[in-house]
Amino acid sequence: MTKAGNKGGSLRDKLDGNELDLSLGNLSEVPVKELAALPKATVLDLSCNKLTVLPSEFCGLTHLVKLDLSKNKLQQLPVDFGRLVNLQHLDLLNNRLVTLPVSFAQLKSLKWLDLKDNPLDPALAKVAGDCLDEKQCKQCANKVLQHMKAMQADQEREKQRRLEVEREAEKKREAKQRAKEAQERELRKREKAEEKERRRKEYDALKASKKEQEKKPKKENNQKSKSGSRPRKPPPRKHTRSWAVLKLLLLLLLLCVAGGLVACRVTELQRQPLCTRVNAIYDNALRGLRSHEILQWVLQTESQQ
Repeated sequence: MTKAGNKGGSLRDKLDGNELDLSLGNLSEVPVKELAALPKATVLDLSCNKLTVLPSEFCGLTHLVKLDLSKNKLQQLPVDFGRLVNLQHLDLLNNRLVTLPVSFAQLKSLKWLDLKDNPLDPALAKVAGDCLDEKQCKQCANKVLQHMKAMQADQEREKQRRLEVEREAEKKREAKQRAKEAQERELRKREKAEEKERRRKEYDALKASKKEQEKKPKKENNQKSKSGSRPRKPPPRKHTRSWAVLKLLLLLLLLCVAGGLVACRVTELQRQPLCTRVNAIYDNALRGLRSHEILQWVLQTESQQ
């Protein structure tokens, strides 16, 4: 292999004005870097080589005005082939192209195009038609550009439709997420309210219980204070006169008994049978009382006094 510098030198040797002829060079790759160093080479002939692909860097050769790629083995053109905006003449005769990249629609300067002897897609082949003379080749360029612009518009609409569908799906997902979050917030709010209500009821019940416990001793104290403050009324005295008469009668009876006892003990009546019995009863009672120790002590105290 020769060095890049030598290749660059050999390319300059082949440059004739603005034309660079690399045809019949048995090339399997395009020397893009060397071509980029020759911006004066606006006309490039790469026909009759063994090219199967063009590197994406080839689309940076925007100085090209006329390009001949006929009689190679190209199966497709780079996706960004439309960057060659200054291209006016393009020969793709006898390759293996089936379709063209959508960016082909950007070749607004293209005036001449030959797509004969390619296994083109039927729709594209019908649009391209023949290129047997200058007029047909110009018509081919115009029709293919219009066709590719339509395809580009369709793809752009499809892209926009997909984007719209994705946006709508995203909006639905966001709305669903917002609804879910709102539902969760409402649920948390309801649970919080229920918890607050439950705690409030517990607080009210506890407060009521405390009040009830505080009322009980107050009631008892009030009852006690009421019962203590209000003196009990003595039971009404019934039959006061009857009791007075009865007491008087009992007093008189005692006086009579005492008088009789004194009379039987002191006077001459003590020898009478009745007084004898009365004195005997009195003596027996006196002896019985003296037999008790306490009474004896009392009697002794009485006697000493």
